[in-house]
Amino acid sequence: MLRSLFIGLSESKGLRNFAEKSPLGLRFSQRFVAGTHLHDVIRAAQVVNEWGAGVSIDNLGENVTNADEAKHSAELYHGMLDEIHQRKLNANISLKLTHMGLDVSEELAFRLVTELVDHAVRIDNFVRVDMEGSPYTQRTLDFVRGLHREPGHAGRVGTVIQSYMYRSEKDVNDLLSERIRIRLCKGAYKEPPDIAFPKKEDVDVNYLKLARTLMKSGVFHGIATHDEKIISELKQFAKAENIPASAYEFQMLYGVRRDLQQQLVREGYGLRVYIPFGSEWYPYFMRRLAERPANVLFIAKNMFRQ
Repeated sequence: MLRSLFIGLSESKGLRNFAEKSPLGLRFSQRFVAGTHLHDVIRAAQVVNEWGAGVSIDNLGENVTNADEAKHSAELYHGMLDEIHQRKLNANISLKLTHMGLDVSEELAFRLVTELVDHAVRIDNFVRVDMEGSPYTQRTLDFVRGLHREPGHAGRVGTVIQSYMYRSEKDVNDLLSERIRIRLCKGAYKEPPDIAFPKKEDVDVNYLKLARTLMKSGVFHGIATHDEKIISELKQFAKAENIPASAYEFQMLYGVRRDLQQQLVREGYGLRVYIPFGSEWYPYFMRRLAERPANVLFIAKNMFRQ
């Protein structure tokens, strides 16, 4: 019922117009999304850099319907890379393959993302290919392996693994065999219990198992979590295994647990903040809530904490 409700809300032009102009809607978007334009997110990235954290920038949008939309999305990311380089920001880019036209033409998407990785290589940067729902898991992993094998791309492109998927341990080992950088998260999509752990405690156990594997791998990875208990356990693990803080980084969402983010930086840990921006913030968040209605409580709790 909640899933149907949020899907309906995501398609309501009237509610979208109200949300994007109302004080509450603006407060919501400003807390979790860095505005709607490139200059907004660049300004937000500068602020985060100033207090010591890196940034991963994502232009909100996915499932484009034609080649022109995909090319426009790629052009925006090229502009993003130029701004990052010119302003000497500690920032990289994060993108979704469906935003680059994967559903329109896999050949087109591969060309567009290859050009973006080439651009990142020229300016000594990095491209993160986000993971989407389970229908895209294998396609995304195959796509990233192909990108990583292109001349000069090794170490310059990585992907995301979601710990709630049963297949993730094998996927991690396969990616590590090619030394591909991974961002480990728990997963935000609603997946059926035949392919994903339905219980939070099982997701957490698998997350810790995979995180320990990544931290010991000798490849630089992102450990994406706001869970203080998991962070504490991983700190203890790193200390016991003599893994330096420079061997990995923690990653968190823009606007969520800023107190914890700044604490990690003060303690000397690497931190990267994922900052989304774009005009599609309202349908984006409604779809996220539709995929996993439990996120409502998570977002509500973080509206009122630092």
